Amino acid sequence: METILKCENLCKTFGKRNILKNVSLEIKEGDILGFIGPNGAGKTTTIKLILGLQNITSGKVTINGYDIEKEFTHAIKRVGAIVENPDMYMYLSGYQNLKLVANLYKGITTERIDKVVKLVKLENRIHDKVSKYSLGMRQRLGIAQAILHNPNLLILDEPTNGLDPEGIKEMRELLVELATKEKMAILISSHNLAELDNFCTKVCIIKNGEVIETSEISAIKKEASQDLKLFEVDDANRVKNIVKEIVIIDKNRFKINLPKEEVPNLITELVQNNVKIYEVKQEEKTLEDAFFEKTGGNVIE
Repeated sequence: METILKCENLCKTFGKRNILKNVSLEIKEGDILGFIGPNGAGKTTTIKLILGLQNITSGKVTINGYDIEKEFTHAIKRVGAIVENPDMYMYLSGYQNLKLVANLYKGITTERIDKVVKLVKLENRIHDKVSKYSLGMRQRLGIAQAILHNPNLLILDEPTNGLDPEGIKEMRELLVELATKEKMAILISSHNLAELDNFCTKVCIIKNGEVIETSEISAIKKEASQDLKLFEVDDANRVKNIVKEIVIIDKNRFKINLPKEEVPNLITELVQNNVKIYEVKQEEKTLEDAFFEKTGGNVIE
């Protein structure tokens, strides 16, 4: 698969402050990369450097093989982005808003506008005024504006912010469709880790301006889960008196960090203490669990 976006050793300084320190990441076509990090970690700064909105102190950003600083027009040509809230005219219809955006580019046909409207599932409401749209519909119209010129890289900063569960579900389905059917590379900066868990293929964790982890989402969760075991027993509270290191989930279940080779010893100890064991299994951690483990429990933006 072709690499669409590549950041190499990005550094950004403001005065004497090092905001970014050698940030490297890459996204291939069809990837959905979740870009996550604690408060002030450097996510938005990285996005601004990628989009050419701020000067790079050192390092390099290439999009579709073009250097964002040396060949800006070629590099940005196939990029769509929503940073913060999408801009639109509330008193115009969704379709009129799209027509205005289409005028900024060469060769966007009526057929292309209609295709994008179908992609974001706004066919039934596209001629209504935007002021009558729900927040989720406005977000989908924003993505329609961002992909109108057929980009192969889509950059979204907090796309599910403020959305209700239905809006989040629609956004997730739309982004998966864009990645799989349109082969777009998608970079999403978000603090909604439970949501990213559902549809991102890769994750990049940044802390204090440095990338501390980049990997497949399944791999990062598996690594964080290696020693986590889930026990189902007749009385979890009684186990607390036998083994101090457990985390009780409910009256019948507890979790414990324990290497596989030590599980038989714990089972033996519990049986000797007349604890009935119904099930023992490897527990997979969530992306949120893995994130806090990697970052030391920092608050997320």
